[in-house]
Amino acid sequence: MMNCSHEHTHDGAALTLRVLGEKWTLPLLHQVVQGNNRFGQLQRAMTGISPKTLMLRLRELEEAGILTRKVFPGYPLHVEYAATERGKALGNVIWAMDGWGEQAEEHPAQ
Repeated sequence: MMNCSHEHTHDGAALTLRVLGEKWTLPLLHQVVQGNNRFGQLQRAMTGISPKTLMLRLRELEEAGILTRKVFPGYPLHVEYAATERGKALGNVIWAMDGWGEQAEEHPAQ
């Protein structure tokens, strides 16, 4: 049971769910943390995602401060993505959500 001792809006939780609830976000973050940090690597690892959707999701996560984008000069252009400290902290949230979901799956309707 949730015990809230003071009034608040839960805006932070709602924002977190909005970010994580976008299609492809969880597998994308997983891939970046696993070391697949270049666009081509990500696209190969995430079967079914279109290049347009991948670029859009990467851009959104960068704008949210969850990923960084580093461009290396030269030809061909080399771009790498990495989790920021904020993105790494989000990993703890995802881990907690996984645990909650697994527990809920094992004991439905409790």
